[in-house]
Amino acid sequence: MLVIRSALFNLCFMTLTPLFSLLVILFRPFGFSAAWFWARMWSQSVFALLRLLCGIRIEIEGREHFPDHPCVVVAKHQSAAETVAMPLLVPPYTWVLKRELFNIPFFGWALALMGTIGIRRGSPREAIKQVMQDGGKRLESGFWVVIFPEGTRSSVGTTGQYQPGGVILAQKAGVGILPMAHNAGALWPKRGFIKKPGTITFRFLPYIPADEVVVARRNDLMQQLQTDIEAHTRELGG
Repeated sequence: MLVIRSALFNLCFMTLTPLFSLLVILFRPFGFSAAWFWARMWSQSVFALLRLLCGIRIEIEGREHFPDHPCVVVAKHQSAAETVAMPLLVPPYTWVLKRELFNIPFFGWALALMGTIGIRRGSPREAIKQVMQDGGKRLESGFWVVIFPEGTRSSVGTTGQYQPGGVILAQKAGVGILPMAHNAGALWPKRGFIKKPGTITFRFLPYIPADEVVVARRNDLMQQLQTDIEAHTRELGG
């Protein structure tokens, strides 16, 4: 039964994603807010299908930690679920993602039009420079910036190599950091076909204000973020 439900969901997901991506593309000339509406509708539709077909619900913890101004969100990455959910989780934002995603028809084009920062992972120095320049501009314009420090999805129970881009951006831009942990990979596994019923919990950890970020030693702050995010991820079952 799980196989049939997962197959139906995957079929609907592959149909809805290009459809909503096209709507984002068509409405982008009318302003960011018009396109953002359809991005959120895509997220809502996907999770409605997850609940209906796969018995997966979502729960959000830690909204009380949200600042009232733009910041850098540093999030665990182990599933497609957190990327789909992000428009429902935080205010209007820009992602830092691998540039190759822009080549995906419709979805990648929509990402590019929404101001996503696409980096070339083969050149770390150039990638950091681009994150500083483009990320700083987005923050100044009132957008949040979402970064997956591991760069790619990690399997449940494992930890990828945390990269310093998010910390460097926050320190250079003089903004705070909001860490996020979750257990999405336990129900929607990395490259997994089967979607398991249960609750995906997205947990925002205490906000690290700008004045603490700016004066912190970079390696110490990176280690703190990794330790806290990984501990909460494992506590949630991820």
